[in-house]
Amino acid sequence: MDSIRSQFSFIFLTDDKSRLRAGWRILIAVILTGVFFNIVDWVRGALSMTGPTTSIVGHLTDFFVVTGAIFITRRLADKRSFASLGFNINKQTGLDLLVGIAIPFILFLAIYVVEYSMGWLKFDAFAWESETPSIVISRTLSYFVWFIFVAWNEELVYRGYIMQSLASGLNLILGILISSIYFGIEHLSNPNSNGMAVAGIFLAGLFLAYAYVRTGQLWLSIGLHLGWNFFESAIFGFPVSGYDRPGLLHIVVSGPELWTGGAFGPEAGFIMLPVTLLGAVLIYLYTRYRKLP
Repeated sequence: MDSIRSQFSFIFLTDDKSRLRAGWRILIAVILTGVFFNIVDWVRGALSMTGPTTSIVGHLTDFFVVTGAIFITRRLADKRSFASLGFNINKQTGLDLLVGIAIPFILFLAIYVVEYSMGWLKFDAFAWESETPSIVISRTLSYFVWFIFVAWNEELVYRGYIMQSLASGLNLILGILISSIYFGIEHLSNPNSNGMAVAGIFLAGLFLAYAYVRTGQLWLSIGLHLGWNFFESAIFGFPVSGYDRPGLLHIVVSGPELWTGGAFGPEAGFIMLPVTLLGAVLIYLYTRYRKLP
């Protein structure tokens, strides 16, 4: 009996027997998320809410489902506070978010200038030349709100729960690598995705994880993720992870896909290498005087 109990503890519990091992905790979070999504689908069916929801409503639903599932798992299975995932609010929080949003503007301005100077990109028109200003402003603001939910959900899942759970069970380096690989593979189902796209998103995962490592919080990562999606698509008009939506700038990219990423966007091109390196330097410069966690 003692042998069975010992094997049970080894398989399911951490060495100090204080909580479930990381893999089981992640599995609980995944199952709970699936259950919550099924409940949402059941409620919609019961209320005869057929047809697709709007993008913002859909992401708002994702926000409550994902946040709720991870909050419950964190409290009950991890026996840790939700804030300990990297959501402590202090004097750096607001600045981390703002700087995180600003850095991608520099990165995509650099991409735009390089591709334009190489003849890979052609400026076509401004959005307000073919649409009314009210439509352009409304769409741009809706993009910003939409990408807030995307950034929160994905950073909470990948750099938050998955990466940090794996780091607690293995080590931080493996946690970063495995969560970034998963982050890349998850984008394989996106339109126009391919091996280069997965590699580029993996690199983006490392970039976003670096922001967490430098601050010990997720606010900078969330700001970076939000700014990346917003400036890439809503402002500069590049495809974002395979989705091509109208931005403030109407552009035509015709350069070599190996560098530009083609229809998937810059993430699927070699241009991601110098850009994420530049981004990492900017993160370092911003956090260089901060006491490392």
